[in-house]
Amino acid sequence: MKLVVFGLTVSSSWGNGHATLWRGLIRALARRGVRVVFYERDAPFYAAHRDLAEADWLDLVLYESWSDIRDRARRDIAESDAAMVTSYCPDAPAATAEVLAGPTLRLFYDLDTPVTLSRIARGEPTGYVGPEGLSGFDLVLSYTGGPALDALRLRLGARAVAPLYGHVDPETHAPAAAREVFAADLSYLGTYAPDRQAALEALFVEPARRRPAQRFLIGGAQYPQDFPWTDNIFFVRHLPPPDHPAFFASSRLTLNVTRAAMARAGWCPSGRLFEAAACGAAVVSDLWDGLDAFFDIGREILPARDTEDVLAALDLPDAALRRIGEAARARVLSEHTADHRAATLLDLLAGASRSDAPPARMEA
Repeated sequence: MKLVVFGLTVSSSWGNGHATLWRGLIRALARRGVRVVFYERDAPFYAAHRDLAEADWLDLVLYESWSDIRDRARRDIAESDAAMVTSYCPDAPAATAEVLAGPTLRLFYDLDTPVTLSRIARGEPTGYVGPEGLSGFDLVLSYTGGPALDALRLRLGARAVAPLYGHVDPETHAPAAAREVFAADLSYLGTYAPDRQAALEALFVEPARRRPAQRFLIGGAQYPQDFPWTDNIFFVRHLPPPDHPAFFASSRLTLNVTRAAMARAGWCPSGRLFEAAACGAAVVSDLWDGLDAFFDIGREILPARDTEDVLAALDLPDAALRRIGEAARARVLSEHTADHRAATLLDLLAGASRSDAPPARMEA
């Protein structure tokens, strides 16, 4: 089987969550005999921080302009079993036109569904959803489940919709030895996002202020100079995926904070959440609808409604935190790995059919 993907990036994990997810999923698909051809614009930002140049489980096509690869893309689409455009693909309009004109199964994968729907509701362009919405695709996959699936149908004209949630690759994320440089009482790993800042201040910065004798650590990229640092908050600039296990292993507790649009939508577990759990970390997380479908709250993950909940989690004994981390890891390995998502994707493709009906009309 051959799958062609036009996406944001798989070659660089810098400042985005797409690359790590794609690497695990593509490896899992390769083990099932699926050849994935991934088209990625060679953007300077990602080129400067590239941490995957080539792999035997992936056909990576880096290009500078669409005109350079248009003919090759057409050939790949014509020879494929399915072709996919993703959210934030920088050449989504051109790629969509080629995919919809091709003879194969036509897919769209929105890894940012709440952001997409929020922008559409405000009348803002997304750059990857055109005036016909998603009505031309045979199957629309969504990183977000729940009510967002209905919105993709009603607002964007999607004909068939299914969730394809985040996941973790256990080959990359697993328990590891602690490293002194990452030592902390509470850690947080994530790219800076303005719409996450209020929650991060309540669940991370304020606990740090209240516990000046404890050590707090942030790992990530794009943090501004005016971030409210305190003397006991330390920073590690962007960490590539191979360093994630040691990062999680070196703190007593790690925090998960969901972007505002995703928290409002619910049913949108981040890949980082599954990564931390797969490493055996005890996770304290903000709450959103659907979280209890992925983890048993209180036994596999700790809830954080406010600062007091985080402080209470920090006060738990080490043995209790270890039990929570072990339970979360067991849940992830049984339900939320890249292999599980690859199997789901192949089942969805097997059940999908190409439709040549006219596009559905978008709801005003």
